[in-house]
Amino acid sequence: MKDLKDLNFPDDVKYTKDHEWAKKKGDLITIGIDDYAQDQLGEIVFVELPGIGDSFSKGDEFGSVESVKAVSEIYIPVSGEVVEINQDLEDAPELVNQSCYTKGWLIRVKPARMSEFDGLMDKKAYLDMLKG
Repeated sequence: MKDLKDLNFPDDVKYTKDHEWAKKKGDLITIGIDDYAQDQLGEIVFVELPGIGDSFSKGDEFGSVESVKAVSEIYIPVSGEVVEINQDLEDAPELVNQSCYTKGWLIRVKPARMSEFDGLMDKKAYLDMLKG
């Protein structure tokens, strides 16, 4: 496992206490697991994602990530409807390890309340939480 200073935490995404990230683009939010989470999990071998059209409330479990070490649930950081899933992960779940913020994103949602996104942690708050 890497030291915190060796992990990537972009400034243009928001973070959750459960190590998901969320990025707003237009009226959609892209969601994934962050560099800390994928580093802790180790080699990702399977990703279970919801279906397009599925709706969730903030904090609901929407899928899971399976590594050689464990299976971890993924929680949605904002209420909304799934409008796109990353199909590439079906054949290449390792994209989450290789590029968690770009090629390894999980889902895109149309949020029910954009204010929930605004309430997520910025990079500084998230790093402060990780450092304890």
